[in-house]
Amino acid sequence: MTTPTLDIHFGDNLPILQSFPEESFDLIYVDPPFNTGKKQSRAQIRTLQDDQGDRAGFKGKRYRTVHLGQKAFADQFDDFLGFLEPRLEEAYRLLKPQGSFFLHLDYREVHYCKVMLDGIFGRSSFINEIIWAYDYGARSQKRWSPKHDNILWYAKDPENYTYRYEDIDRIPYMAPGLVTKEKVERGKTPTDTWWHTIVSPSGKEKTGYPTQKPRGVIDRIIRVHSNPGDCVLDFFAGSGTTGEAALQQGRSAVLVDNNEEAMRVMVERLKFAEPALHGWSE
Repeated sequence: MTTPTLDIHFGDNLPILQSFPEESFDLIYVDPPFNTGKKQSRAQIRTLQDDQGDRAGFKGKRYRTVHLGQKAFADQFDDFLGFLEPRLEEAYRLLKPQGSFFLHLDYREVHYCKVMLDGIFGRSSFINEIIWAYDYGARSQKRWSPKHDNILWYAKDPENYTYRYEDIDRIPYMAPGLVTKEKVERGKTPTDTWWHTIVSPSGKEKTGYPTQKPRGVIDRIIRVHSNPGDCVLDFFAGSGTTGEAALQQGRSAVLVDNNEEAMRVMVERLKFAEPALHGWSE
């Protein structure tokens, strides 16, 4: 098997996608801006042990918060669907015959995008809506607090697509007393609802980039829906999680983003892979 490669492109993703040959990718995952109408931002912090600090930690130790800066981008489109549609049409063109496409959104736009994708891929190509559920952050006092994202999975050919069942990670049974010891030891396969924490604000995985998605969610998609040696595309690459997950599982990756802060984060995060950079120098 050849050594995985990484290409990172800086610029508007539509003309970049249009420059790629037809049927170039085995798997496409994208996590576009959710059109929240807000400025997405994430404070970068570091904690230092300090008896007079503002945070309590493990075993009652105190820590002082040091603010390192802020990363942000605007998440608002006048015509979100008009912006997204030609890019989704390109995704269909770029998928190989056995390839899959994953669109990661939230409740604001997912239903409109589902109808649009049915028109691009065909309703029979819709395989699953995956719910990524988490439990972190503030609670609303006016409605049920939204604590999930929606991930739409389409297969280019609904009769023949990559699905590596044996590579699915197992999870514990919620009622282990109701199944055999062997089943408890093996665990069960997840359903279309994936419980997984967000990226910890103080964890090693954190890059400081707003809306960064956890490796656990992306790892599962790449491991099950592509084969070693395949090539994965993410054209809203953000912090580069898709690229890191692909490379560490023996897949090549092509990443695209037009945000300068995203590029800086990706290039630093993925420098171990010696990526080929296109349209970017710093």
